[in-house]
Amino acid sequence: MQPLESRIHYKFRNSLLLAEALTHPSLAYESQRPHFDNQRLEFLGDAVLQLIVTEELYRMFPDFPEGRLTKLRSRVVSRRALARFAMAIHLGDYVLLGKGEEATGGRRRLSTLADAFEALIGAVYLDSGPVAVRTLVLRLFESEIGSMAASPEERNPKGELQECLQAIHPEPPTYRIVGESGPDHRRVFQAEVVWRERVLAMGKGKSKKEAEARAAAEAMRSRVWEG
Repeated sequence: MQPLESRIHYKFRNSLLLAEALTHPSLAYESQRPHFDNQRLEFLGDAVLQLIVTEELYRMFPDFPEGRLTKLRSRVVSRRALARFAMAIHLGDYVLLGKGEEATGGRRRLSTLADAFEALIGAVYLDSGPVAVRTLVLRLFESEIGSMAASPEERNPKGELQECLQAIHPEPPTYRIVGESGPDHRRVFQAEVVWRERVLAMGKGKSKKEAEARAAAEAMRSRVWEG
């Protein structure tokens, strides 16, 4: 389990919690250990994630009403979003599946990935408490929450692009700032998005995040990987 701990920059004190978080119900059923799977940790992790993200959004957007905050939260804690975060840390590589589930592609199934991610968060909460798990969650969600701060009304093109591409291949897209121009007070950045050693698109913006978001939006529009 060491590689996964390295990916999330967290070392479990109780390794059994990590093992439980990674045990899919299909394996528990096949091994005749029905009470050792990640469903209870998934239940806990869902509540922990909801609270952390809700509190962070409440702090970030003090003037937003409940409805707008709810929509923003769904961008982070929806099943698809959680599966995307799981893919980013290659969580599917470590989930313990039954033979039948493995044979039918369970390792890349969105529900499996999202459930395992919630279980992992629940395990960290039990292992170290609320402060440590909050630090971990906000680090893993840094890019997503940062994009909300920059453009809370917009969709998340970077997340949409990653979800689309990782449905094809687990490698996530990467972004590079390839140019800067203009005076210091009116800087313009140029970014490119690369996937599997191929430049998909480029975008410009007044900040690096805006340039990356526009590159992702252009990639979603052109969809050159389908050509």
